[in-house]
Amino acid sequence: MMLPFARVTIVGLGLIGSSIARGVRSTMPTVRVTGYDADPDVRATAVRIDLCDDVADSAGAAVIDADLVVLCVPVGAMGAVAAEFAADLPGDAIVSDVGGSKESVIAALRAVLPDATIVPGHPVAGTEHSGPESGFATLFRGRWCILTPEDATPEAAVVRLRSFWEALGANVEIMTPRHHDLVLAVTSHVPHLIAYSIVGTASDLEEVTQGEVIKYSAGGFRDFTRIAASDPTMWRDVFLNNREAVLEILQRLTEDVTMLQRAIRWGDGDALFDLFTRTRAIRRSIIEQGQDDPAPDFGRSHQ
Repeated sequence: MMLPFARVTIVGLGLIGSSIARGVRSTMPTVRVTGYDADPDVRATAVRIDLCDDVADSAGAAVIDADLVVLCVPVGAMGAVAAEFAADLPGDAIVSDVGGSKESVIAALRAVLPDATIVPGHPVAGTEHSGPESGFATLFRGRWCILTPEDATPEAAVVRLRSFWEALGANVEIMTPRHHDLVLAVTSHVPHLIAYSIVGTASDLEEVTQGEVIKYSAGGFRDFTRIAASDPTMWRDVFLNNREAVLEILQRLTEDVTMLQRAIRWGDGDALFDLFTRTRAIRRSIIEQGQDDPAPDFGRSHQ
């Protein structure tokens, strides 16, 4: 197999960055992987667990001979991190990222890397865990990775990055940055915002319910708490950097919740039943497309 890159640099060694490193070493063992993280403790952990072939002490040193640089840092930090290595970036290197919003990332990277070949990306995969020890090589297998190249991006660069993600097991989709941000606002960003809100409300009610919200957490609340345990820095930056799309979807959600409120107030069981039937079918479609596990009780063990 012709490998798309010989030397890959990963900047940011959390869940996604460490999973890319493990995935590359598993599926493309001849590719040299260099890692860098601004946190010296994370770098020390990466060395201890042998995450990369080399762990650099600076962003510039990490990219100096890279074919591909993947930024795995919060979207709010993309521009500042890229500025750190701009002077050392090889002219023929491709720069990509894994951020959850794309229009803001392109603007931030282009401001400090005006002449670089940039192919933004977003692997739609993750867990509620973080840190270099939480990653695993199969995280992207069977998941989607969305690439959002600019109009002037060379097609060859997009093809190489597509091949890279496909080698890690991902399905690749190409879309415009704006469309990506709207789609992800619906499928990821607003659901996370709802989870944070509900868990926060439950916390505020703990005194009233004398601890019973936590004690008697049923499946729905348990799943909200799993989502709400995600990295706070990453999600703060996602909401601030994708604000237009998030606010647009939140307005639609507010209107739909008002409709549900009206149906409950007036005892309109037909409206509630019709909505619940439609949403149940959506859940089945997600399972049929291989984006979740059909195991009973969300795969929880009953032993």
